[in-house]
Amino acid sequence: MDWEALIEQPAVRVAGTWLGVAVAAWVAYLVTRHVLVRVVRALIQRSRFAWDDVLVEHRVFARLSLLAPAVAFHVAATVLLTDPEQAQWAGMVRRLAIVWMILAGARSAHAALDAAAAIGSETRALKGKPLRSYVQVLELVLWLGVGILTIATLIEKSPWALLTGLGAMTAILLLVFKDTILGFVASLQIAGNDMIRVGDWVEMPKYGADGDVIEIGLHTVKIRNWDKTVSTIPTYNFITDAVKNWRGMSESGGRRIKRSVSLDMTSVSFLDHDDLERLRRIQYIADYLEEKAREVDAWNGEHGVDDSSLVNGRRLTNLGTFRAYVESYLRHHPEIRQDMTFLVRQLPPGPEGLPLEVYVFSGEQRWVQYEAIVGDVFDHLLAVIPEFGLRVYQRPSGADLRALAGAVGAPDSPDGDAD
Repeated sequence: MDWEALIEQPAVRVAGTWLGVAVAAWVAYLVTRHVLVRVVRALIQRSRFAWDDVLVEHRVFARLSLLAPAVAFHVAATVLLTDPEQAQWAGMVRRLAIVWMILAGARSAHAALDAAAAIGSETRALKGKPLRSYVQVLELVLWLGVGILTIATLIEKSPWALLTGLGAMTAILLLVFKDTILGFVASLQIAGNDMIRVGDWVEMPKYGADGDVIEIGLHTVKIRNWDKTVSTIPTYNFITDAVKNWRGMSESGGRRIKRSVSLDMTSVSFLDHDDLERLRRIQYIADYLEEKAREVDAWNGEHGVDDSSLVNGRRLTNLGTFRAYVESYLRHHPEIRQDMTFLVRQLPPGPEGLPLEVYVFSGEQRWVQYEAIVGDVFDHLLAVIPEFGLRVYQRPSGADLRALAGAVGAPDSPDGDAD
């Protein structure tokens, strides 16, 4: 085979030339990626700043290395394809190389925006703000611009001419990007009104969401529920639907305890002299009973009340005394906030008994510790209720009905005969 003649063939020379250009472009990419990028990474690791480390983590410089092959092809087309007959090929190669540069630069800019969002989310002034929504808007604008520039480069038209043509498609664009526009507007309202932040505990019963906000995006908000599932809710729904944000509780320094005990109304009674003497041994209400007893005796004596009946005049009741005990017990509890709403009250009686409600605030906000405090408080209250002659209301259970049936069917005498 005549190799010299084969090499002199124009097609073979062109193919060999561009094969060499491709190899050169590949070498340029390898040098940039594995030498220059590593040098930059080493310099960044030695710096005292933290933000440049985030740029490395998001591969901003690694994506920039893709510019090297595009530059190599662009230069090759300008230098090698100089003949007038090759002008068309030169223009096409340069346009493709420019499109390559635009896409590589856009990918690097996209990574830089993600890095900026990560840096901003760790900044004290911006922490909790929906930065991700704004970054997604910028990324959307970026890629729209990339699309316009790419098309304009390929068809050799001005980008402004394409933008003018897009004006006639405004209605279609609004329809296509409806969710994006709504999400962006919602993000602005959320940020402006400080409605939710990353880390807030929120509840949205409509969507079964109850947990911490972990991400506020342009289109969706992610909530990690307490069962470790993740709820994804459209951002705009935080403007239109009901949302409970527990941030106020966290910032107040207290957590509300609102729970009641239902008492059997038939166990409510007046306190006689023996009851008072017995209850005076309870330290939390000893002073209360002394003061109330003097007040009641003085009032009854002033109005000539007949003491032969407890109904006459003013009398202390076991229910009122128990309510005073609950208040005094909570006043002495180290985990109950005394500077916040403090209330022990009776709720309207009903078929379920007479509810006695405790409405106070715990100084502990952490869930596990908070539940432990609530449990301890009501364990104690349930245990001391009988000391006041009161009974807790409880619906009859199966054991109660069986005991009642056994009592009714029991014989009145050993031989089963009634007396």
